Amino acid sequence: MVDIKKQSVEDLKKDVTAKRTALRAFRFGGAGSRTRNVREGRNLRKEIAQILTELRARELASRKKTA
Repeated sequence: MVDIKKQSVEDLKKDVTAKRTALRAFRFGGAGSRTRNVREGRNLRKEIAQILTELRARELASRKKTA
């Protein structure tokens, strides 16, 4: 994973969308299968949270500069 602090806001939003789609496919794709990697879902949720946290921090920083 590329360092999220160096990515642009547009790239981060695209990345969140892609990871949410992957998480949805993970949850519903192998509904009956027990041979999948169960940590994949955890890692996807963690990466989504990290990206959203960075987006929020940038939003708050830009508000603070204008205020």
